[in-house]
Amino acid sequence: MRYLLASRNAKKLAELRRLAEGRFEVVGLDDLPPYEEAPETGLTFADNALLKAREGVRFTGIPTIADDSGIAVDALNGMPGVFSARWSGRHGDDEANNRLLLAQVGDVPDEHLGAAFVCAVALVRPDGSEEVVHGEMRGRLIRTPRGDGGFGYDPLFVPEGETRTSAELSPAEKDAISHRGKAFRALIQKLG
Repeated sequence: MRYLLASRNAKKLAELRRLAEGRFEVVGLDDLPPYEEAPETGLTFADNALLKAREGVRFTGIPTIADDSGIAVDALNGMPGVFSARWSGRHGDDEANNRLLLAQVGDVPDEHLGAAFVCAVALVRPDGSEEVVHGEMRGRLIRTPRGDGGFGYDPLFVPEGETRTSAELSPAEKDAISHRGKAFRALIQKLG
């Protein structure tokens, strides 16, 4: 069976392909003729994931998997949340997003820097059936970025039970504990 991952993020595509290896084929948006992608207008991760998956099916006719994820900081009442990728006002500017987040928690004591990476993964099939699964990775923020792996807020986030940031973990180590890895594995189990 072939599924579309409705994302242009090469790292997400590589992660899903690693997890799905031998079970099903995963193609990315760059493997197909382009279509106009709708903006993420949902107020929840599930809303945005469903929006992207529905759009993928509509344009390609291929069962489509899509995710939305971000970081939820306890001291910021769960923000940046669905706005994580564009927190600084420019979509995908990881450095600016990290600087702004650190500035916003500048006066927050270290013991209150709890956070979680949250992910919703949606699957929409051409027959209109839909499924959404969730994954979460709890941890804490640090004040100085460390590591050059991963993307987004990974250099600022230390997962529970770890001393290294997500950006210091190998791809396999991160896949094993990440919010997206948990959600992708839950979806893969449902697919058989």
